[in-house]
Amino acid sequence: MKTWRNVSLAVTATAVLALTTACGQEQGTATPNGQAVGAANPAQQPAADGYGSDYGSGGDAAAPKTAGQLAVVDSKKLGKVLTDSEGFTLYRFDKDTASPAKSNCEGECAKVWPVVAAGDVTAAPGTDESLIGEVTRTDGTKQLTVDGWPMYRYAKDTKPGDINGQGVGGTWFASAPDGKKAAPGGADGAESGDADLAGLSVRNDPKLGEIVVDKNGMTVYRFMKDSAWPMKTACTGACLEKWPVVEPVDKNDTEGVLKKGFVTFDRPDGIKQQTIDCWPIYTFAGDEKPGDTNGQGVGGTWFAVSPEGKPVGAPKK
Repeated sequence: MKTWRNVSLAVTATAVLALTTACGQEQGTATPNGQAVGAANPAQQPAADGYGSDYGSGGDAAAPKTAGQLAVVDSKKLGKVLTDSEGFTLYRFDKDTASPAKSNCEGECAKVWPVVAAGDVTAAPGTDESLIGEVTRTDGTKQLTVDGWPMYRYAKDTKPGDINGQGVGGTWFASAPDGKKAAPGGADGAESGDADLAGLSVRNDPKLGEIVVDKNGMTVYRFMKDSAWPMKTACTGACLEKWPVVEPVDKNDTEGVLKKGFVTFDRPDGIKQQTIDCWPIYTFAGDEKPGDTNGQGVGGTWFAVSPEGKPVGAPKK
């Protein structure tokens, strides 16, 4: 009996140790209760691409409509952005290909990211008409392409000028007039002025000191109503429109950021979020350009993040 009891206690202690140290591991995926589970379940992957069960199940996407007269608008955050005739942002998907042109957004994905139909489309004034093309989808319909990249709208863009789809899942980006990813200065993400920035790095802010920024140079924040253990988020629903999550970043694609507790958080809403020291991290929709810190101190609960994952300037408890 003693032997069996000792074995049981050893197993229990091992399980508890695994739970309490999971968030301190340098890699892996953390579920909402904070336990590291390694690779994501393939069945959950669509959520990381920007669509998931919260958009309903089954059924076909609405019939694609054309973009008409394309236009170019100047975004303070993204530079020149391509829109349709009604002013709605057009997007591209990193999992598509441009050469050859191919769309990999079908079914549920196409309900969240409505396809832009080819046909009655005119190039935006001053842009290269030869970049406008089309690709035949698996259902036989024709989709607009720009320099080979299939074009989409985003279901959560409710009015002209919205760019709520930017960066969703780390794979969806507003399109520049030449089909590249929209970015300050009009360059593709890899060619922009922030091309040398890692997925997460550290910037020395004149007021806040060392703070973490994302690959676009945008300030990263922590929410004081979240918790690291158990790992929980208090920012859901409409909150995420103002405070988009930082998508998962490879730990090797960081500079100066604490690696311990650098895990992916599988949120209850299906979105995958990066953490530093187990704390979920966000950007702020009110920051329009790299270097902005407009989210600092908002509501007394949002603060820029130090390289160690601490809230910069937060009141001492």
